[in-house]
Amino acid sequence: MGSKTWRELAGDLKLFLWNREERTCMGRTATSWGLILLFYFVFYTCLAGMFAFCMYVMLLTLSPYTPTYRDRVSPPGVMIRPYLHGFTIAFNVSKRSTWQPYVDSMHRFLAAYDDKVQEEKNIECVAGRYFVQGGHEGEEKKACRFKRSLLQSCSGLGDPTFGYSRGQPCVLLKMNRIIGYRPGAGVPVSVDCKVQKGNESDLRSVDFYPGNGTFDLMYYPYYGKITHVNYTSPLVAMHFTDVKRNNLVPIQCSLKGEGIINDVNNDRFLGRILFTLSIGK
Repeated sequence: MGSKTWRELAGDLKLFLWNREERTCMGRTATSWGLILLFYFVFYTCLAGMFAFCMYVMLLTLSPYTPTYRDRVSPPGVMIRPYLHGFTIAFNVSKRSTWQPYVDSMHRFLAAYDDKVQEEKNIECVAGRYFVQGGHEGEEKKACRFKRSLLQSCSGLGDPTFGYSRGQPCVLLKMNRIIGYRPGAGVPVSVDCKVQKGNESDLRSVDFYPGNGTFDLMYYPYYGKITHVNYTSPLVAMHFTDVKRNNLVPIQCSLKGEGIINDVNNDRFLGRILFTLSIGK
């Protein structure tokens, strides 16, 4: 048998697509096509229904307000502000253009902490104890006031440049939010800063606000963004009033308190933060 010509192949294809004598399309009659399409329609409809039912049952076990599994997210990590392009805060005191972006970033971040905003949205709480709120899980929770004036020299109110114009920068530290977490086991968590590697005399003085640099218990626990709509994370301001100039000073600021972990080498954000100050003249 010789090979078929292109004309013969085209004829066979045409006959396969539509056989006029047998009235079949691609080898099947209209009845056959109808039955097989009906089978697949019923099959995939049942499959989709089973999937939807399983998803529905699973969602019934989940709460939109509180994660079911939270064993991998505590104790908390921390973050700093300003945070622009990395964890190096570098500027020259004599060049405004080098430190102005940090100042602008601080003002934007602290806008939600303005005293007037906090007085309108949040309530005055009792310091030194957890603010535990009962009621239905979906009920909107109240939030305690954290006014930027509590940050004193680092509030940006008395000194709009947050000390950057004098080479004494302020850096804000906040704990990551964890629903239901109560830090410190009844004792406020504090912040401590030191030179990570190098000469400890490069960092000669740090002031902490508010108070002695603690996270008051009244801002905990956090109930989630759906119900705790006006919640603003408490802050600790670190005012670096005496840092060696014209030098890279690596700094580690750590949380101190019961249940806090800050010594995991492969996680620089768990209970501590590492950053570098470079202050030029």
